[in-house]
Amino acid sequence: MLEYRHVSISCQHTPILKDISLSFPEGKITTIIGPNGCGKTTLLQCLNGVSRVTSGNIFLDGEDFLKFSPKERARKLSFLPQVRTIIPTLPVKTLVEHGRFPYLGFARKKSEEDIELVRKAMDFTQVSPYADQYADTLSGGTRQRVFFAMTLAQNCDVIVLDEPTTYLDLRAQKDFLTLLRVLRREKKTIILTLHDLNHALQISDHLVVMEERKIAACASPMECLGQHIIEDVFHTKCKRFEDADGTYYFFE
Repeated sequence: MLEYRHVSISCQHTPILKDISLSFPEGKITTIIGPNGCGKTTLLQCLNGVSRVTSGNIFLDGEDFLKFSPKERARKLSFLPQVRTIIPTLPVKTLVEHGRFPYLGFARKKSEEDIELVRKAMDFTQVSPYADQYADTLSGGTRQRVFFAMTLAQNCDVIVLDEPTTYLDLRAQKDFLTLLRVLRREKKTIILTLHDLNHALQISDHLVVMEERKIAACASPMECLGQHIIEDVFHTKCKRFEDADGTYYFFE
């Protein structure tokens, strides 16, 4: 389990979040939602070192996560950031192989296990046909799937995704959410941020609702809906529709 205990976080020396305590259920999908500027990305970025924890502790399976070396962190938790300002000029397969770097020695020699995990990650995200194509020549949506494959190649039990559906069209978003459900069946702990409230309600076992840089609620989607927390935080009204394919939520 990943747990924040009285954590305060700053970004570029500016305090953003203060005294945050919450835990993310093991083997479940937890989605963090909230209006722009509420601190969702900052809450996650302390896990990859972009934001700095100024007080408090973060524990992963009972161990002090902040005391791990960068390589140790990358073996325990994989992180897909929201924005990448630099796109490597590398073949797709080579880029995905970067996900195995935390496990390789100085010679960077890949084992059979490394090769197989890269293959599985590429097949899972359906980017194998692009193996020899350079990442900077791909569409935004395909490139996002390549970075997701690299994240999965780390083979971590905890996967953190900051706005992973960025650049994906509607069909690709639906396919991506299906992949998350498959990972959940494999007992992966998935933590992500989403702007699409309907998707968040459909995919999540657990919601963290943020407002004004604080935690407004930590509960199941049905509890958040029943208590009108999402409507209050987003100043909106929720409408629910059902058909043979499932339940959908619209906000206006």
